[in-house]
Order: sequence, then structure tokens, then C-alpha cells
Amino acid sequence: MSTLLPLATKRRSIYHIGKNVTQSPAEISDIIREISKQAPSAFNSQSSRVVVLFGDEHNALWDIVENALSKVVPAENFAPTKAKIDSFRAGFGSILYYEDEAVVKGLQEQFPAYAHNFPRWSEHAHGITLYGIWMALAEVNIGATVQHYNELIEADVKARWDIPDSWSMRAQMPFGSIESPAEPKDFMPTDERFIVFGA
Repeated sequence: MSTLLPLATKRRSIYHIGKNVTQSPAEISDIIREISKQAPSAFNSQSSRVVVLFGDEHNALWDIVENALSKVVPAENFAPTKAKIDSFRAGFGSILYYEDEAVVKGLQEQFPAYAHNFPRWSEHAHGITLYGIWMALAEVNIGATVQHYNELIEADVKARWDIPDSWSMRAQMPFGSIESPAEPKDFMPTDERFIVFGA
């Protein structure tokens, strides 16, 4: 049996996270950096970009999210939203995922016959990078979830951390110690999503 299967099973969306991790920020950064480096991409484009935030920088991200949401969620309904943001802020750090649109456009110009495919292949690269990092964190008992506040916060995040204009935000990943395990996961019938021929 594949040694990857137990790790794929271990990786879950962990919503109750804390700061009680055993690794240092440098050790976590090394894991994320190396997984990002090794993630495959079409034409070896290496279009994915990753920003890791710890400490006050991590808190600043969720301050930005909270402020953005306070402008679109009615005040009388804001308490559950704030509780959700606080649960992300309670973590040890956050990862911001981007795709570099300059790389995508450059490949479209260089290989016009495939131009329509490069945006799709860029999304493949993002997904592979994110999933690889998520499993690597799970391997060292760090819990995480994937969030998508992209349009609400991208301009403020770019200004706060001087993110290049060509980087397009894809996701945010708060992470930390696993304070409560994930709930049981339901699966749709396997034969509705998996088909084999010729075996």
C-alpha cells in the first residue's frame, strides 16, 4: 500500500487551531518553502507564489479580513463572523497563496497555440502547491484550513506587505496546533467518481 495514503487520510480541515506547535517559524517556513519548490507545474512555469505570516503579521491579516467583512456584514449579524475570524487569528500563522499572472501571460505570448490553457494550468499549479503544503503540515501535526476572502482583502494585503502587482491571490491558510480533531467526513459513493477500464 502507498505510504502516502495514511498522510492523505490524516490531512483534514482543522478549524480549532492554536499556537501550541512544536516547530519554530523557521522550521515551518523551511517545510513550506521546499514543498513549494518541488511542486510540479506545466512547462515548469513555477507560477505559484507563497507568503507566510507569523506573530503580529499573522494577526494583521485577520485584522484586515475582519475590517473588510465588517463593511459588508450587517452589525447585528456580525458576532458569528467575528468568532470565525477569531478562530483563525488563534492559530500560529497563515499562508497566502498566489499565482503570478506575469508568468502566465509570458507563457501565453511564448506559446500562443496553448494560450487558452495556461490560466487553467496555473490553477493546477496552485492546487498542487496548496495540497502539498497542507499534507506536509499534517505530517508534522499542524492543522489548517483553506479560506477564500480574496476579492475583499487583496488590495489591502498587497499594500500591507508590498505584494507585487502581478501576483493574484488564490487562498489563505490559517494554521496551528490541532486543538480539536476534525469532524467525521462523509464520502459520496466511490463508483460515482472513480471508473476503471481494462483491468
